[in-house]
Amino acid sequence: MISYRRQKMLKAILTQMLLIGTSLVILFPLYIAISTSLKEPSQVFAYPYAWLPNPIQWDNYSLVFQLVPLWRFLFNSVVQSTMTTVATMITAALAAFCFVYIDFVGKRVVFLLVLATMMVSGEVTVIPNYLLVQRLGWVDTYWGLTVPFFATGFGIFLLRQFFLQIPRELYDAAIVDGCSRFRYLFVVIIPLSRAALGTLAVYTYLSTWNQYFWPLIVTNRTFMRTVQIGIAMLRDEEGDAWHTIMAGVVVVTLPAIVLFLVFQKQLIRGIVGGAVKG
Repeated sequence: MISYRRQKMLKAILTQMLLIGTSLVILFPLYIAISTSLKEPSQVFAYPYAWLPNPIQWDNYSLVFQLVPLWRFLFNSVVQSTMTTVATMITAALAAFCFVYIDFVGKRVVFLLVLATMMVSGEVTVIPNYLLVQRLGWVDTYWGLTVPFFATGFGIFLLRQFFLQIPRELYDAAIVDGCSRFRYLFVVIIPLSRAALGTLAVYTYLSTWNQYFWPLIVTNRTFMRTVQIGIAMLRDEEGDAWHTIMAGVVVVTLPAIVLFLVFQKQLIRGIVGGAVKG
């Protein structure tokens, strides 16, 4: 009969093996992309498959920047993602504060309407958003790329759930002492909600960085394109030159990977913490 300690150890080993196996499956496409980006053209479809590039072709990366203005695309994506992230955090924090600490007529109905926006597919809003952006003269501008995403139902919901965990007595005591609502928000709530704000920031930044369809229709000049469109342009330029295309994919993916690795703890803490109280 297996003892309890051995059962626990066996369970831990099986869990670790399962996690390692899952991680390898998830990382396998990334490995293929990196490996292909360092190969010569003749090695990409060689049989048997060459798992390691030999010799390593670092020139593939410099070639990418020569074929398309990738530096400009990276700059546009950084500006777009940063503007959207900052604005989303501000609007979400203000809206969540209202839903938690301010009583007004129809608050529950308004919050349900905010939640309902999470059930609407993004493709449904493309046409009305584009018509509005066109009338405002924001086509081929950073405003057109970012303003339609300055507020999200997910961000409001996430911060509201986190704000609900902060004791209400803190707010009551602050109001009695003469603290204004805005001061309470920025001095007390924001510092206590860094995990949730970090989660929202990472999620918003990555989702904006990976946008393709909206930047495609709202920008006409190559000068204003973003990295995801740049990869598609690289495919048009190079056709089946997958060693060059994969080099571009690695360059575009690297900032997102670094961002996730740096803020992964805040991301997990924020999601878990916001799911405790309803």
